[in-house]
Amino acid sequence: MISNTPTPPYYAVIFSSVRTTDPKGYAEMNALMNALAVEQEGFLGMENAQSDIGITISYWSDLEAIKRWRDHLEHQNAQREGQNRWYQHYKVRIAKVERAYEFLKK
Repeated sequence: MISNTPTPPYYAVIFSSVRTTDPKGYAEMNALMNALAVEQEGFLGMENAQSDIGITISYWSDLEAIKRWRDHLEHQNAQREGQNRWYQHYKVRIAKVERAYEFLKK
């Protein structure tokens, strides 16, 4: 599902990843982190795609909201677990969205 974000500016955190072959517990932790992110002040939406490379884009109102999410204790625990078990490689990029437009076929 495509997120319904507000009029720019806002921020996008782009998380690109390559997973290991250990799936145990990943789906549960991913669901928990997605549910927790939604509850955070400044969270605007999220989009996911998975193939050989996983991509998650989360949208935030400002850089402080992103920092609070990065520093959230449960999120930090999930990050450590991901580094130890589930991710072979990942990269995080933070971008300011200055313009957005869409097409919707009716």
